[in-house]
Amino acid sequence: MVFRKLKRNIIVSIILFALIYLFFSLYSDFDNVLRSLSSVSLTTMVLVLLLTSTNFFFRFLKWHYYVRLLNLKASFWDSLLIFLSGLVMSVTPGKFGEVFKSYLLKKIDDIPIPVSAPIVFAERITDFYSVLLLAFIGSLVMGQGMTVIILTALFFILATLLLNNRKMSLAIIKYFERFNFLEKYISKIEESYESSYTMLRIKPLYEMTLLSLLAWLPECLGFYLILDYFSVDVSVLWSVFVYTFSIIVGALTMLPAGIGVTEGSLSYFIFDVTKNMDLAVTVTFLIRISTLWYAVIIGIISLAIIKKKRNIENL
Repeated sequence: MVFRKLKRNIIVSIILFALIYLFFSLYSDFDNVLRSLSSVSLTTMVLVLLLTSTNFFFRFLKWHYYVRLLNLKASFWDSLLIFLSGLVMSVTPGKFGEVFKSYLLKKIDDIPIPVSAPIVFAERITDFYSVLLLAFIGSLVMGQGMTVIILTALFFILATLLLNNRKMSLAIIKYFERFNFLEKYISKIEESYESSYTMLRIKPLYEMTLLSLLAWLPECLGFYLILDYFSVDVSVLWSVFVYTFSIIVGALTMLPAGIGVTEGSLSYFIFDVTKNMDLAVTVTFLIRISTLWYAVIIGIISLAIIKKKRNIENL
């Protein structure tokens, strides 16, 4: 059942991705784009994929840290395969489909979903903080995007402060108990809150945000490598700002993987510098293939491995 839904989500995302690039092709020379794509050196793309893999490595360390912090009884190898399997959900809005990892923890180690699901929330919070910080630093130099960055940061800071205020959070949960249709879910909501509260305390929040910085910087460098290969004269800081800002605006739309908006933002900034739409489309296509779609492929392979390894039939 879950596999069928996964296939449907991935197919829909691929169709959206294809339509976006079909739209972009109307404003570029398709033959030129194909020539540029075929000219990219294998060495460059291997380096970019290695940098993306570094992102996965640090994000796994964060995931496993949270698993241990919540005292969840999952082995290291199960934890690794579950994390990698969750990458297949990179094409969901805000990557929140990665709560699928909680479903796998339940299937494999009988860990209650309400207890582990907040890990995905904590992952996204710390991802956003790190990406916002990188974008903010770039924005100070570039002089662009500051309003979006500050407003987004304020939203996440307020959400974090609320979750860290135990008395207020529990009072809000208690308030919703009066609604009959929510009453039966209150105990599960409280379980989820306890997990969130544990993970978003100052020490784990600070440490995991730093780890997230180590995760997202390599992807920014991968973007820079592709630009450098095509002799686009920009700085590393420019690349960091453009990549992180585009990820932020894409995530805020809550579209699957920000498809369309992230591509549009990346292409806009590249075109603004190069005045070459063919090049903008080429670079955007390459970085999205080597980050988003590379993650999906790793997720599909890992899911197949864990399904076979653990003899999971009803998935």
